[in-house]
Order: sequence, then C-alpha cells, then structure tokens
Amino acid sequence: MAGYRCTERGAQLDLGFETLKVSTERDGRCVLLEFDHGKANEMGSAQLRELEKLCSLLCESEAVALISFSRRRSRRGTPIFVAGANVTERGGWSDHDVKQHVRWQRRVLGALRHAPVFHVAVVDGVALGWGTEFLLTADYRVATPSAAFGLPETGLGILPGAGGTSELWAHVGVPHALRLGMTGERISTAEALRIGLVQEEAAELEAGLARARVLAERVERCSPTAVAAFKSAVLESVGRAPAERTATEAAAYEHCVDSGQAAIGRHSFADVRAGKRPDWGPRQS
Repeated sequence: MAGYRCTERGAQLDLGFETLKVSTERDGRCVLLEFDHGKANEMGSAQLRELEKLCSLLCESEAVALISFSRRRSRRGTPIFVAGANVTERGGWSDHDVKQHVRWQRRVLGALRHAPVFHVAVVDGVALGWGTEFLLTADYRVATPSAAFGLPETGLGILPGAGGTSELWAHVGVPHALRLGMTGERISTAEALRIGLVQEEAAELEAGLARARVLAERVERCSPTAVAAFKSAVLESVGRAPAERTATEAAAYEHCVDSGQAAIGRHSFADVRAGKRPDWGPRQS
C-alpha cells in the first residue's frame, strides 16, 4: 500500500490511523473500518480527517472491498454503531464555523460514496443522525436485530445535512425519507429492511461480519478495474436520461476492454470458472 505505514497486527495490517481502527485483510484487498472512539462513536473533526485519509487509501491501494462496523457498547451494554455527530466540539463555534464543517462532511461522505470499492456496512446498535447518513455511503447494508436508525436533527433546529435530504430518498423513497427526517422517528432493523435502508438481516454482529466477508471475497476475485467501472457507471446513471445512461455504460465497458481486463478475463476463463483469481494487475482508472 504505497504511501501508508503498515505494521503487522495479527492477521491484519495496522495502517496508522489514530481515532478510527482501519486495517486490512487478504493481502490488502479488503479494508476493515471499525468505529471505536469517544463516548458513543460520535463523528467529529478528527474522524472526518481520518475518513479523508481512508478515501485516499481506498483510491491509491489495491483494495476492492471495505467493511465498516462497530463492536462498541455503552456503559449499560447497549450496542452502538455511530450515535451521531460530535456536537460537543461545536460549543464555541460560530454559525459560519458550523456551516463550513457540514460542507466538509458532505465532501468527505461524497468521496467515500464514490470510492472504487464495494462497501458493506454491518450495523449492530444505534445508527442515528450522522450514523444513518454514513450508511448512505455504503453499497450494501447488513443489520442485526439490535440496530436502530433515525434522523433526530429537526428536533434540534437543523436538518440532516450530509445526505439525509439529498440521498436518503433515493434509497427508501420520498414518503419514508420525509417521515424519517420530519418526525425524527427511530426505526428498527425490520422496518429498515422493509423500506430498503437495509438489505439483509444477520442474527448478530459476527454473523453479519461473516456475510460481509463472503461478499468481499467474491468481489476480490473480480477485476478491480471492472468493479470500479461498474460502480462508477451505476452511480453516474442515477437521474440521467436513458440515452445518457447507455452512453455511460458503453464508456465503462469499453474502458474495461481498452485497459486489457477483458482480454485477461477471456484468457483466464477456465481459472475463473474454477474459482481462482486471475492476475488482474492494479486497478486502472
């Protein structure tokens, strides 16, 4: 991983992050992001800086998958994913400071959403406010029965400004987005699954992580160039006219051909059918 300090930590690699636990598995192709900071994994300036660093790692390394999760528990034993933004650090801020900070949040989460990897979020515990917005950066979400989701911001005189209005409706539909954002109602995993905020339920955290690793392993066998091109083409097609979507798809497909990945796939067809990973080489953007 060029540009990142890596030291052994069991079967993983410690990448030198300070407030977030970021490590790798499977020769660096799968990155693990574990939230375990503050009182309740609240997200503040320190974490935003490290998420920016994570985005650079995902773009510059050989990673093709990201799994985000938390094992955190409150003093009472309540599981926590991300309980919200770090409001405490804003005590002496001006209105200008707050607006600048939230603009930064949008940029960072937008970059994470478009990172060239398959991002699976495994949610065990409360994911409120910023926690729910973070989930919108994931490509696939798995939750346990202990998870809870909600956007309480309007009760605090603000609104969820890092994806809660601009992105949530695309996942759950306009009526449910309005319900969650305007009422502040907290919903369960069953309801999140029903409306499309979550794609799968797992019995408990380790089962959810096992499922995420299965998905990551499948992605790891594929061409990193093709995986990134597919994700980019899908996200760029959202909201576009049919002709624009077709043009986007054509450009992404031809990029795979021009980069040599299609030829590698053809020549390695027998290995691919046998479940082996061809030597795809580094991701080509």
